[in-house]
Amino acid sequence: MAAAPDLVLDPSLTYWVLFPILFVMILVGVLRHYITLLLQSAPKKAELATIREQQALQRGKSLRSNGYFIPGESFACRKAYLTKTFKEGLFLKDQDAMKNKDEPKQPPNPLSDPGGMDQMMTMVKGNMVMIIPQTLLMSWINFFFSGFIVMKLPFPLTIRFKSILQSGVATRELDVRWVSSMSWYFLLLIGLTTIYDLILGSNNSAGSAMEMNPQAMPMPGMGQPGQDIVKMFLGEAENLELASHEFILDDIEDRFLLKYDLI
Repeated sequence: MAAAPDLVLDPSLTYWVLFPILFVMILVGVLRHYITLLLQSAPKKAELATIREQQALQRGKSLRSNGYFIPGESFACRKAYLTKTFKEGLFLKDQDAMKNKDEPKQPPNPLSDPGGMDQMMTMVKGNMVMIIPQTLLMSWINFFFSGFIVMKLPFPLTIRFKSILQSGVATRELDVRWVSSMSWYFLLLIGLTTIYDLILGSNNSAGSAMEMNPQAMPMPGMGQPGQDIVKMFLGEAENLELASHEFILDDIEDRFLLKYDLI
């Protein structure tokens, strides 16, 4: 069977398809960044007691994860102090919550928490700013540039990349290095992050939905509506009691000499 002849790309496709898609996506990303800044509300100051709860839990987790950097005596002192304070509830916002820990509690309604509602609205705004422009862009490319081949990659690829690079072009004999207009859109959607960083700075909102406002994303397991903070403190105290310790600098001299065959 004779090999399929190679294609000859019309230079006008570069000026009327390839570059327009690139410029429009960069422009949409810049507009998305400034629209996101306009929709952001002023951050509300958290209560000192709430911050103390979160930082205390984070301190216990940090001690368990990074305790090997401190000597055994220091680790034991911190472990004993944090375990005692967690069990007594000294860092709790509600000091009576530890005393009433055995009483049945009705789970709080997340919708009644103003902070949770603010976070939810911020996430909804960010998702809408991301979804609506991308939907319009896909419709625009599908309507005007469907089935176009816009470029050829200068390096060889395996056949597994065919479905990624030739979306919307159902041709088996076509070389895998050819890129369709829809695939060019998806490649730009992933690869324009560096361009946005050069234009708007590192902390921009022109990227994906998860990169738009990382500060608005709640930390998992800490301060979220519906979480029982007392159980979290008691669970962290139990984890600290079971934590073992091994100082990373124990016998460091002998290990160094053995590594470099000096003894």
